This record gives sequence, structure tokens and C-alpha cells, in this order.
Amino acid sequence: MEAGPRDDAQVGPALDGFLLRGRATPTPRQLAEVGVHADSLREVTAVEFLRAMAEESYDIVVLALVGGGVQAMLHGLKRVWEGREKRPVVVTGYVGVVYEKLADGLLLRHGADLVLANSRQDAERFQAVYDGVGADSSGVTEVALPFLGGASYEGEHDPYTVVFAAQPSVPVSRKDRTYLLERLVKHARLHPEREVLLKLRSKPGEHTTHIEELPYQKLAQKLDLPPNFRLVYGHMGEVLDRTDLLVTISSTAALESLHRSVPTVVLTDLGVREVLGNHHFVGSGCLASWDQLDAGHRPAPDEEWVARQGVAAGGPPSGGGSYATAFDGARERIAKLLGSPGLPPLTPYYTPATAPGYLPGLLARHHLGPDGSPLPGAPAADKEPGPVRQIVRRAARGAYRHGVQRVAPVIRRMGEL
Repeated sequence: MEAGPRDDAQVGPALDGFLLRGRATPTPRQLAEVGVHADSLREVTAVEFLRAMAEESYDIVVLALVGGGVQAMLHGLKRVWEGREKRPVVVTGYVGVVYEKLADGLLLRHGADLVLANSRQDAERFQAVYDGVGADSSGVTEVALPFLGGASYEGEHDPYTVVFAAQPSVPVSRKDRTYLLERLVKHARLHPEREVLLKLRSKPGEHTTHIEELPYQKLAQKLDLPPNFRLVYGHMGEVLDRTDLLVTISSTAALESLHRSVPTVVLTDLGVREVLGNHHFVGSGCLASWDQLDAGHRPAPDEEWVARQGVAAGGPPSGGGSYATAFDGARERIAKLLGSPGLPPLTPYYTPATAPGYLPGLLARHHLGPDGSPLPGAPAADKEPGPVRQIVRRAARGAYRHGVQRVAPVIRRMGEL
């Protein structure tokens, strides 16, 4: 979560960062990869965040959370800003390849002033969902993926570099993940003149939004890896700087790669299935198998499909203009809202009346009642936790991650006996 505070004496905007405490709280390394540095950064509970929003003055609040977290914060913010003459503009979005939980994820984000859509196609889909349930769709604002950029691909590197962009939750099974890893290693052996990289999103012990029970690092330890095969971390854009062929199942990295005109393949080896997310790329011209890649296949993306995704390098991302101007509409809309005498209260689609069997549970996970107020006994502190409390929190997170990555798979295998 991010917020820009109002300070008339300050030159340029200021950025305060609030990290919602939980299993996916980013590590310092992950934060550094983002490339955006906050003027202040603190880890908070939901109740502590809402208290800050009630006590401090901000112009814009960006809710960069999973859907349930966004919904909880919208209800909490609605409560803490009740009666306020002027409130901040609230922005959220559904970033990346939106291939699952379209309706669920969007309705959990409904109520923000702006719900950012990644492309023309996403904007149309988002509006259709809201209109279809009778919710206000005027907040849907077309932009582009926020992390695109970098130089366009101009030809093969020396050595020719193949990158497999791994995903933490797709595919899920050990069998499928082992298969993909073995095929990647096989490709490296078949082409010893190439450099083959396995691009990983997180190091052991780190988490992203999705839980990774079977890290590729662990699976790779059991294989005899050829000298031209490496595991790499870091910013995807820096890896793409030296990539000649990007391979993935359905990662957003494919859109980054296509934006830079890097040859891109979305694998069909495990089928083209909704559960994998590669169905999103039907019509892209990028679908292919490892057998085809081993034989030297080079994909040719469909220009019309790519343009609808908002990632056409050097071309119009969404019906006009370039990537550099893709966010102008959102800027103009925010400026207009900031200039208005007052904004109406936040009005999420989900309320105790429209979703009485769903909403209370979502809010309770963040220690909020059905009206957005803190539940009795909700964790909140007036100051930073002491060193002992911080150690306990780190230990608890480590135990959780150990349970997810070590204990849970063992229990699952025992249940299959």
C-alpha cells in the first residue's frame, strides 16, 4: 500500500509506504527490485494502516494488495473517512495476466475511485463484469502494465540465451514442475552453445502473492546440471536485456518480453488449460512445445493480439499513442478528482446486504467488523514493535514458510498413499 501525503511546502510528491503484515510481506531484496524508493516505509497491520489514514493527510492512496485485502481496506477507509470534507483518491488495479478469478478479483476491488486495467482488452472485460452485476463501472481506467520498458530486441546475443520464466503456483504438481525443469535441462544439453537460464521470482524463504510449495531450486538440486545452465534471480527487465528466447507457461514475463520484441514462447506441453493460464495466450502466435523449441522453432507473435494486450513495442498499446502516454488518462482522471470540492464516500459493491455470507469473513481476516471498524482485540500498536516482538514475528513467518514448503507436501504425499 502506498500513499502520497499532502505537504504544500514540499517540492514534488512524497511517497509513504505501508507494508501490510502477512505471509506475503516483501523482503528488502524484493522491495529493492521494484526500483521505487519510499520516503518512509513501515510494516503495519490493517488496523494500524487505517489509523494512519485517519490521522494523516494524503492526496492519493494506492492499494497494491490481493483482492481480499483491497476489499477490507476499502470498507475500513470508508469508515475512517466518514464525515470528512475531503478524502484522498483511492487507486487499485489487477496487474499482470488476468487469467483466473476475473469476477471474484474485480468485485473485491470495486469501490476504489480508479481500478486500473492493463490494456484495452482488460478494460473491456473489467467493465463487462461490473456492468453485468449492476455495479458502477466508471472507475475502470485503461492504462498499461506498469513495469514494461527497456530496449527493443535487436538481434542474437553471444552466447544465444534462452530464459525460462518460472511461476510460483503454475504448475502445481511435483510431476509437472519436474517435467518442465528436465526439459529445460535437456534443451541446454541439446544446445551446448546456448546459455540456458532458469529465472526464479523468489529465493528460498521468500514469498510472492502465490504460495510456492515446490521451489525449482529444490528440484534442481537432484539433477546433474550442465555447465551452460544457471539459476538466476533479480529484475526481469535486466534478464531480458540478454534474452534471445523467453519461455514460460503463462507468466506476465511473456508480456514484458513481447513488449520488447523478444521471441516469446508459451508452452503447450502440459496442455492449453485454464488452470495453467496459458489459455490467455490463445491467438497470440506464441504457443509452442519444447519439442518444437528443441528443433529450432522461432515464434512469430500476432500483431493484433499483442496490440490488444497493451504491450506492442513502439506501437499503440491501446488504440492510440505509445507506452509513454499510456498512463496519461489515469493522470488526468486523478487530477480531476483531486481538483473536485469533495468526493463521495467509497461504495464497494460488496456490502453486508449484498454479500452477507461472504463479506464478514473477508473483513474478519483483517480484524475488521462488517462495518469496517476494528474488532475487539484487533492487533494494533501505537509504536514500532520491540526487538523481542520483531524476532517472534520473523520466527513465526519462517515457521509458516517451512510448513508450506516442507511439511505440507509431505502430509499431502502421505494422504495419497
